Amino acid sequence: MARNYRKEYDDFHGTPPEIKKRAARNKVRRDAGLKNGDGKEVDHKKPLSKGGSNSKSNIRVTTRHTNRKKAGK
Repeated sequence: MARNYRKEYDDFHGTPPEIKKRAARNKVRRDAGLKNGDGKEVDHKKPLSKGGSNSKSNIRVTTRHTNRKKAGK
């Protein structure tokens, strides 16, 4: 069965809380001076899922590889 991206967006990604979260993530990335395709990501020292914030003291710029590897621990 093919994935219905339109329905997925309408049911989840297009809801106001998710739009707000996406805008916050994009703002942090812009504030850090990152561009699409540069191989860098914003890493939260204390993850948002564990009560962290998007404040400058909680973020750092890392390579994509390092940031994704951290999630496996």
